Amino acid sequence: MADQLSETFGALADPTRRAILARLASGEASVTELAAPFEMSMPAISKHLKVLERAGLIARGTVNTMPGATLEAFADHGEVTGDTVTGGYPASRQVLDQLAAAAVDFDDVTEYLERDGLAKFEKSWSELGATVAAELEEQRSHPGNSRP
Repeated sequence: MADQLSETFGALADPTRRAILARLASGEASVTELAAPFEMSMPAISKHLKVLERAGLIARGTVNTMPGATLEAFADHGEVTGDTVTGGYPASRQVLDQLAAAAVDFDDVTEYLERDGLAKFEKSWSELGATVAAELEEQRSHPGNSRP
């Protein structure tokens, strides 16, 4: 664990690599697009990317976990309604009272949803980890076959 932690902090110590990560946080990019803001050679950018890959901070050929279609759909017809958390206690209390009158035990429902949701999250997280690990292994096995 200390080795991985050292690799991660070592990767983050460099301002160029931090800038690359910041760019990737806004969406996928080709190596050429990542190199554009820097006055350095493509091999130098590739070395920075390899350091980030070894640290487990990026993986070639992957994208963020929010599907582009979801972002596009929200941009097309999504609506931010503002503060939906505060100020709704009376209505919430009424819903809970109605559930209780219908013999629905809110604590049982909550426990089930937490357990089920956690199981689904763990499964998805494990699948994501396996996919990233496989892609990293593929890249290490065939370094000349890089995909942007």
